[in-house]
Formats: sequence, structure tokens, C-alpha cells
Amino acid sequence: MSATTSRRAARGFTLTELAVVFTIVAFLLASLLYTLSAQTEQRARESTTRRLEEAKDLLLAFAVANQRLPCPAPAPAHAPFNNAGGTGVESGGGATACTDSYTGFLPAKTIGFQPVDDTGYALDAWGNPIRYAVSSTTWSATGRFTNSHTATAWSLTQAPNDLVICAALGASTTTCGTAATVTNQNLVVAVVWSQGKNFGPNARGSVALSGSGSDELANNKHRLPSVQNNHAVFVWHAPAPTGATGGEYDDLMTWIPVNLLYGRMVSAGVLP
Repeated sequence: MSATTSRRAARGFTLTELAVVFTIVAFLLASLLYTLSAQTEQRARESTTRRLEEAKDLLLAFAVANQRLPCPAPAPAHAPFNNAGGTGVESGGGATACTDSYTGFLPAKTIGFQPVDDTGYALDAWGNPIRYAVSSTTWSATGRFTNSHTATAWSLTQAPNDLVICAALGASTTTCGTAATVTNQNLVVAVVWSQGKNFGPNARGSVALSGSGSDELANNKHRLPSVQNNHAVFVWHAPAPTGATGGEYDDLMTWIPVNLLYGRMVSAGVLP
């Protein structure tokens, strides 16, 4: 070994060499953390999607057993809703009209859904309450999908005409207007949705916030503590970042077509 090499080995790494090493390590750590964060977020979305589908199956099972769909539960008792009567149980149903047809929450206690929080409200993977809306279409003085067909005759020709899923929020709160339609207006009898990860921090301060975009705001419906977006138009599309047309969007959603409801009830012998 030469004298020059011996001196370099004794001296160790230079500050420049250490800086390069630290930069590489920091880059690798940042990449790893980003990858882990993305994987965690993807798992949360997949878990929430499964929970929404499980809720959909339980709603259909309830319809078969009770010859009607359940009403939504009103807002929870905890902040930011502070509804003293919120218990996770449907409000209305049968001969009584729903109190929260479009602005409600999944009635977890009524349909037997898990997991729930300590007040009985169904939770998505971010710990936020799962939402639920049901058609309030009437075809007689009392006939609607939340009234038993044994009390009010159902027919396979009866269809909802209120709930509609749009690809964006248009100028109308009764139809998709100029926005692209995801479903027809006579197809959807119930909607189950999660307001996504970004609902959590904003919900602590105000129910008026769920992301910053108009598309998410359309799905942020409430009757309590104050009426907000109490209409039958919903928005569903692929996730979108802040700055996209319609704003940030991370909501997850599924819905029950009326023909699926009728199919399950006919298969079970509930409807002819």
C-alpha cells in the first residue's frame, strides 16, 4: 500500500463524501416513506370499499327480511354534528316517512353492520361515519321504498325518480344538468358512501367542509346541526387532487339499482 493510500485511509471520509452519502440515504428514506404512505392509503381505500359493499349486502338482506329498505340514521351525537338523538338507528320506516332520506347515515344498529363507534355509527377505514341515502319517491299516499310492500303494494314497474349519480356537480340540484350522468334518474334506490380521508380533519371544525371542491361538497349532506345540500344529486368519479376541476375528490361510493333490489326480493319469494 502506498503512503498516499495509507494517509487517505487514516483520514477517513471527507465532508463532501459524507454529504453525498447523507443525501443518498435521505433520498432513499423519503422514497420509502412515500411508498409506505401510498400503500397505507391504498389499503384504507380498499378496506372502505369492502365495507361499503358489505353495507350494501346488509341493506338488501334487510329488504328481503322486512319487505322494505331501512331509513337512514340521523346525524351522530359526537362533534361536529352534536345531535343529541343520534344513536345509529334508522329514523322513520314502515308507515313513517324517513327524516333523513338524503342527508342520513348508515343505520348500523338496524342492519347489524360492524365496525361501529361507541355511539353505534358505522365507520370507514379512516374512522369517519359511513353515509346512506334512500329514495323518497312515492307512488301513492304512503307508497315508498321504505314502507313494507305488505302494507303498500309494490310493483316491479315502480321506479325511483329522485336519486341520481353525476360525474360532476352541475348547475342543478335535481338533475345532472350539463354534467355527465353516471346513472339514470329512475335507477338508483339507495346510495352508500364514504366522504374519504379528507373528511376527518375538516369535520372536527365544521360540517360545511369536506375537502375544498364543489364535487365533494355535493356529497356532504346534512340536516343536523343545520340543513346543507339536502338534495338527491350525488357526485362520483375517480380521485382527483387539489386544483382539479371540481376540486379535490377522494369520496368512495356504491349504490343499489332498483332492479337489483327487486331481483333479490323475487329470488327470496318476497315479491311475485
